[in-house]
Amino acid sequence: MGQQSKVNKMQLDIINFDGKAVGKVELADSIFGLDPRADILHRVVTWQRANSRAGTHAVKTVSDVEGSGKKAFKQKKTGNARQGEKYNVHMRGGGVVHGPVVRDHSIDLPKKIRSLGLKMALSSKAKDGSLVVIDSEKLSAAKTGAFAKQLKKLNLTSALFVGADALDENFKKSAANIANIDALPTIGLNVLDILKHEKLVLTADAVKAVEARLA
Repeated sequence: MGQQSKVNKMQLDIINFDGKAVGKVELADSIFGLDPRADILHRVVTWQRANSRAGTHAVKTVSDVEGSGKKAFKQKKTGNARQGEKYNVHMRGGGVVHGPVVRDHSIDLPKKIRSLGLKMALSSKAKDGSLVVIDSEKLSAAKTGAFAKQLKKLNLTSALFVGADALDENFKKSAANIANIDALPTIGLNVLDILKHEKLVLTADAVKAVEARLA
């Protein structure tokens, strides 16, 4: 009989919003214990940013400028260089040459690279000690001021909160107006948002959901 491969796991304390440890959670090394590679993270971030561009930038060329086709002024005896029409690119109010056009900026990236990039982003936070696991994101009331004080107590000035499924409404309302505090469900977790924040805060349920998503 062949030996079964054992998945190594690292342990992390689970805390509540008061900063007290209420348990422990095991994190899979295959997801939270990789050595981050800058080239992989760069490829994924470039892919994300390129795909988020609208591509609706455009300028008017000579054929797009509307107006009369009448000659700007007579050919001779004006002291000016002769001009055919007033909408040429070198004329004031004329068309623009070599300007941006409407186009698709999206690029392709293999799914394996996208998945590996997400694992490396999670691993980078775990290795830096910037990964925090809380028992739940649920709040009893939507109070921005009270929630801000709890964040200060936990030393969270720039953090991305990740819940397993739909986030608690009181939590979303409380965090909405606090600078550098964002929240996502597990399905929306991405490399760019992880790297933009100093801390990554996962709920205990989100840890299981992330491991199931990236298994």
